[in-house]
Amino acid sequence: MPDMLVSLLNLPPVSPILDQLSESGIVIRRANTFESTSIREFIELHFSKSWADEVMPCFSRQPVTLYIAILEGKIVGFAAFETTCRNFFGPTGVAEIHRAKGIGKALLISALNGLREMGYAYGIIGGVGPEEFYRKTVNAALIPNRTPGIYTNLLKG
Repeated sequence: MPDMLVSLLNLPPVSPILDQLSESGIVIRRANTFESTSIREFIELHFSKSWADEVMPCFSRQPVTLYIAILEGKIVGFAAFETTCRNFFGPTGVAEIHRAKGIGKALLISALNGLREMGYAYGIIGGVGPEEFYRKTVNAALIPNRTPGIYTNLLKG
């Protein structure tokens, strides 16, 4: 899976998306360390144990480098950054039943703004799945000679 590069200097505004989601009862915010068990369980249930493992370093950073989407007191999505590598965005995901509502877009832009707040001018989206989503949403571009990336020689099991 390829990596992509995104300029953090001219991200689209996130406030209108957050306001629209809020009208639907969806809140996007940074995770708290005391929520790590619930978040881990959500990621394991909807995605994978390896993604759950990958987000754990987010809770040891201050501020926490993980955004979550909440609806009616339940997690429906997440976006991590500064996990496996510095200046990397991901993993990220929204529960299937809640996709196509703008949640993923809000999480992405919020997390990329988090990277910008850390002082980065550019961010790396690692191991991209939906290339077109990232290209369209934040004008990300494929990184030449991007394979093998950081997700090589992985443990099986």
